[in-house]
Amino acid sequence: MKVTTNWKNKHEFESNQDANTIKLDGNKKNGFGPKALLLAGLAGCSGIDIVDILEKMRVEFSEFVIDTEAEQAVDHPKVFTKVMITYRIKTDLVNADKVAKAIALSLDKYCGVAAMLKKNSPVDYKLVIE
Repeated sequence: MKVTTNWKNKHEFESNQDANTIKLDGNKKNGFGPKALLLAGLAGCSGIDIVDILEKMRVEFSEFVIDTEAEQAVDHPKVFTKVMITYRIKTDLVNADKVAKAIALSLDKYCGVAAMLKKNSPVDYKLVIE
């Protein structure tokens, strides 16, 4: 895997992977802040796993939203000290156990981003069935 990041101006950068581009901005005005991008990567990594697992379990759902939040250390380098993921999914309540199993499989086995973050801070989650 290779990502190339180019400085644009001040605290603004553009990162490219193949034909895809994402904007980063330390001031968070014209792109994601780097740590927010890490949280988005966690949500995407886990979300992809969960969608695949639920598909294999034949669990139907119509909406799926993932909120990621992190507490940070006060002192530099201000690493994450705790990460909380809230999974909101619209499905039948009878599927709650299957969705919880899919989340656990993602966070404990498949999602590499979660595995990396867990080496530094706890990653907890909450499931909301809508």
